[in-house]
Amino acid sequence: MTIENANLLLLSSSRVGETAYLDHALTMIKAKLNGVTELLFIPYAGVTVNYDDYTAMVQNALSKIDVKVRGIHQYDDPISAINQAKAIAVGGGNTFHLLHQLYQNNLIAPIQHKVAQGMPYIGWSAGSNVAGLSIRTTNDMPIIEPESFNAVQLVDFQLNPHYTDHNPPGHNGETRAQRLAEFMILNPTTPIVAIVEGTALDIKKNTMTLASGVTDKASGYLFKAGEKAVISSDDNLAYLL
Repeated sequence: MTIENANLLLLSSSRVGETAYLDHALTMIKAKLNGVTELLFIPYAGVTVNYDDYTAMVQNALSKIDVKVRGIHQYDDPISAINQAKAIAVGGGNTFHLLHQLYQNNLIAPIQHKVAQGMPYIGWSAGSNVAGLSIRTTNDMPIIEPESFNAVQLVDFQLNPHYTDHNPPGHNGETRAQRLAEFMILNPTTPIVAIVEGTALDIKKNTMTLASGVTDKASGYLFKAGEKAVISSDDNLAYLL
């Protein structure tokens, strides 16, 4: 069951095409923060970028909407940092590394508790992935083994950010849809929401809609029980919560 009072913005990506970092999402982020001007950033998905540089990237982007950002790694006590946060953002990178660090720092329960109080949670890519039931539908390589594949479980479904049906010429590996079909064979009752670049799931209490930072109408996909269905910003997706 989705956490009651959840106030989430789950973005597919930090960029769309050649746009600047998070630029396409600034309007959605500002609306989600709803007056909050301080944000705790969790950079644990970063592997090839150090946490200070990653946090600076996010601060630079969000300064355009007058939001102050501080990285959780800059606190002596990460649990206390979560407990005091007015809003949390979780960045993209490697989902396995992100979840491993969340477990290592015992942050799963504190994040769930704050989300249950209505605190805004903003994620993109890996940061969206960990909001789901598990990370078993991530696109990332398992470069490190977390304590469990069970994720933060803020919502009652799986996520697949960066979804695309593109199949490059000459590529003989499985498509994204084929990979998700494998998951559905073993988990026929579990929904997977596939969000494409430029879109996000906007969740507040008992409502969920698909939003876009680049077009008037967003579209994505719902996979369940071997079926693939198109979803759009016109749909009421509350039944998935």
